[in-house]
Parts: sequence; C-alpha cells; structure tokens
Amino acid sequence: MTQGLSRSLLAEGLGSFFLFATVVGSGVMAEQLSGGNVGIALLANALATGAILFVLIAMLGPVSGAHFNPAVTLVMALGRAIAPRRALLYVTMQIVGGILGVWAAHLMFDLPIVQFSAKARTGAGQWAGEFIATFGLILTIIGTLRHRAEWVAPSVALYITAAYWFTSSTSFANPAIAVARSLSNSFAGIAPADVPAFIAAQLAGAVAAYAIARSLFSPAAD
Repeated sequence: MTQGLSRSLLAEGLGSFFLFATVVGSGVMAEQLSGGNVGIALLANALATGAILFVLIAMLGPVSGAHFNPAVTLVMALGRAIAPRRALLYVTMQIVGGILGVWAAHLMFDLPIVQFSAKARTGAGQWAGEFIATFGLILTIIGTLRHRAEWVAPSVALYITAAYWFTSSTSFANPAIAVARSLSNSFAGIAPADVPAFIAAQLAGAVAAYAIARSLFSPAAD
C-alpha cells in the first residue's frame, strides 16, 4: 500500500469518525437539553452536522476527496475518478471509522457503548425522503465540483443542514451512517431492520443523480 493511499484511507476513517460522532453525539446532547421539544433537538442536530461537514471537507478534501459516504464513493467510481479497489477500501474505512465514532459518542455521554436502535424508520415516505436526499447531495457535489470547486465544503454543509428539514427521513443520505446509526438507541438511531431499505433508496438516488449529472454538468453542455 502506497503512502498516498494510506493517508487517504486514514482521512476517510477519521472524517467518518468525527462526522458520525457528531451526528449521534449532538443528537444525544440536543435531546438532553431540549426539554422534550423535538423541533429544537432536530435544529441543534442539523446545525452541528452541517458545521462539522464544512470543517471536515475543507480539511480532508485535499487528502482523500472527503467522501465519508459509500454513495459518494460509488459515483466517483462510476465516473472513474477513483479505482474500484480504492473505492472498496474507502467504504471499509467509512464504515469502520463511523462505527467507532458512534461508540465514542456513547462513551462521552456515559451510554452503553454497544447497543441497537429501537427507532422505526420505514415506509414509502421515508424511502422517498432518502432517495431525494441522496439524489440532491450527489447532484450538489458533482455540480459544485464541476463549476465552483472551492465551494464544495459550504455547499455540502448547507445542503445537508437544509435536507434535515425538507426530507421526511431527516436526510441520512449515506449508507455507512445508516449502518452506524442502527447501533445507537438514541435520537439519531434507526432500527437495524429498517437499514436495508434506506440503503437501497440511497444507492438508487445516487445512481439517478449521477445519470442526470452526466448530461447536466458535462463540458459539452457548456
């Protein structure tokens, strides 16, 4: 393994660790401090997630591309921006780093480290929310990379902050985080049985966005 690949994998693992720790940890903190007001808790969760995304993409983007998301890695592989072997290694680091981040959040808040979520998130509305959330995220990334590369970090951060609120599913938009959040019986959790349908919707949204983006943002369209 080359030094460059090792650095990229470390960046993907660390980025996923801090992103997932923020999603779960801010959810726990928000639930504890909101006095039962779910809207305030969701707002706090969304703002914290958007903020950490900006920081992580700005910091680690030059190292690994700052995917932190198998759906992003998939479309980069489809576009031949990343080799299949590297893509598989990225996804592995995203899942491992993300699960460690969830466990770290549990540790910080004195919760059982190993647990499973009991929060049901299922149904056509939730699946449509995940399809649309992921579709919009991928379109944001590809379009911004094509025309305003320096705006990727703020664009993704702002998109996810908004998508927490306009999607029925609160915008997981990330197969790795769906898996990791099933291991947290907290505000941000999802029941393990509901994860496969979420992942299917996310990957379908990602592929659909990639297909649209090839036409919408291709050099020939300029």
